[in-house]
Amino acid sequence: MKSSDFRLQASDLRHLPIGVFDSGIGGLTVLKGLLKELPNERFIYFGDTARVPYGTKSPEAVLRYSREICRFLLKGKGSPQVKMIVAACNTASALAVPILKKELPVPLIGVVEAGAGAAARLAPQGTIAIIGTKATIKSSIYAKYLKRLAPKSKILSQACPLFVPLVEEGWLNQPVTHEIARIYLEPLTGKKPDALILGCTHYPLLKETISRIFGPNTAVIDSPTAVAQKVKDELIRLGIESKCRPQKYKTQFFVSDDPKGFERSARFFLSRPILKSVRLIRL
Repeated sequence: MKSSDFRLQASDLRHLPIGVFDSGIGGLTVLKGLLKELPNERFIYFGDTARVPYGTKSPEAVLRYSREICRFLLKGKGSPQVKMIVAACNTASALAVPILKKELPVPLIGVVEAGAGAAARLAPQGTIAIIGTKATIKSSIYAKYLKRLAPKSKILSQACPLFVPLVEEGWLNQPVTHEIARIYLEPLTGKKPDALILGCTHYPLLKETISRIFGPNTAVIDSPTAVAQKVKDELIRLGIESKCRPQKYKTQFFVSDDPKGFERSARFFLSRPILKSVRLIRL
């Protein structure tokens, strides 16, 4: 999978879908943002539900899993079946994307670079806060990107591990959710950050609660919005954006385990039912 093997012209690529992958279901928030911002595009989503979560795996394992998924998304009769790949997973974005960017024959965009880039543009010399899972915060991957993109900014971080189970339980507006969020975020709100990165793909579902706690002077940056804008900009820059709106089955869904469970979760994350059956794929 080397870029030197890829010779299709922009006109050949426009009709191809965009591949999106995640370790499970959180990346569906990113897909939802892409569907909203890019109505003319088609998508293939792969959820690695057999091996979730990636945050507890070694860097070598995450890279191997990500490579396998990209091969699946790219396989075609002599040419890729997707024109771009989005790593809708913070762990994969941190550990695999920098390496795979050099290997893949199509553009690869990760949620980390998109979120960090949006924050750097909003507060190049201000205070930028990051919240995420323990694994993401421990990796300091957002801080590494921000030190390069906005070297004069002040960077704060806070792990919020209970946010993911609260979201998956559907407790978005429960009093307990607001109280947990208040306790987690209190160390950051006092610092009055100019921008806050939601460094987990589950967190956008709590954006309303989080925004209320920080107030109007903190810009809250979520993965769906940041990634969708970056993907749109890249498609236009490369001249490979689709000109025709899909008539049917805008998105195909594949998982490595439990397609029925994924389908139930997808209804919640996408706020609508899936129109076509989720297919089980063994990588």
